[in-house]
Amino acid sequence: MTGVLVTQLVVASGLTLVTQAIQIGAYGARLAGVITGRIATAISLFSLFVTASRLANLVATPAMGALADTPANAAQAAHTAVMPAQLHIFDTQMRIIVGAGSVGILVGGLLMPVFIVLFVRGVRAFERLGSIPSALARLTDPRVLGALVRAARVPSVSELRALPYAAIPGKLIVGNTVIMMVYSIGVVAAYYASVLNLDARGTAIGLSGLVNGIGTVAFSLFVDPTSSYIVDQTARDERPIDHVRAMIVALIASAFVGTLLAQLILFPAAEYIALGTHLFKR
Repeated sequence: MTGVLVTQLVVASGLTLVTQAIQIGAYGARLAGVITGRIATAISLFSLFVTASRLANLVATPAMGALADTPANAAQAAHTAVMPAQLHIFDTQMRIIVGAGSVGILVGGLLMPVFIVLFVRGVRAFERLGSIPSALARLTDPRVLGALVRAARVPSVSELRALPYAAIPGKLIVGNTVIMMVYSIGVVAAYYASVLNLDARGTAIGLSGLVNGIGTVAFSLFVDPTSSYIVDQTARDERPIDHVRAMIVALIASAFVGTLLAQLILFPAAEYIALGTHLFKR
C-alpha cells in the first residue's frame, strides 16, 4: 500500500462515505412524510439533506483532483505517459473512493431508523416553529438526542424478510441500480480519464458534470416519480405503509449493488470519457 494511503485519499474517501450515507438516509423522509401526513414538508427536508451531501462533495472533489495531479504532473515533467506503476497506484486510490461510497450506503442503511426519527421530529418541529434553522436547532435538545440514540438499532433479518418486496415495481429497482452504478463513478471516472489523456485533462474533468447530469436526469425520470407515486398511494391509504418500508430497503440494496457493479465499469468509463474529450478538441 506504499504511496496509496495519502491524506487526500483519506479526505476523499471519508467525505464520499458521509455523502452516500446522507443521501441514503434522505430516503427516510418519504416514510416520515407518510407517518406525519406532511408529504411536502418531508420532501423539503429531503432536499435539504441532499443539498448537504452535495456540499460535502465540494471538498471531496478537489481531494480527488490532488490525487490525479500526482501521476499526471510526474508524467508531464518526464515528457512521458503515466507509468504503469503510478497508474496502478492511482487506480487503487480511485477504487478505494468508490468502495467508500459502498460502505457509506451500508452505514446510511443501518442508520435508517435514526434518520426516520430525525425526519419525523424535524417535520413536527417545523410545524411548531415555522423555521428550518429553528427546527435544526432542536437537535441540540437532550431529549431529541436521546430519542435518536434509542432509535439506533439494526432491523432483524426476520423483519426485513417479512416486507412485501413483490409490491415494488422491478423497473424501479433495476433503474436505481443502473443509475447508482453510473452516478457513483461520474466524478471518479472523469479524474481517471484526465490521467489517461494528459493532453485533455481539463476537458476530461469538465465532462464529469455531463456524466452526473445524465444520472440526475435519469433519476428524475425513472426512479423519483415511481417512488413518489408509491408514497402518495400510501398517504391515500391505497397501499399499506409496509410498501414504503419495502421500497426503502429495496432502494438501499439496489444502490449498494450499483456501487459494487461500478467497480467493473470504472476503467471502461474512464477510457470512454478520455475518448470523448476528442470531440471537444480541435
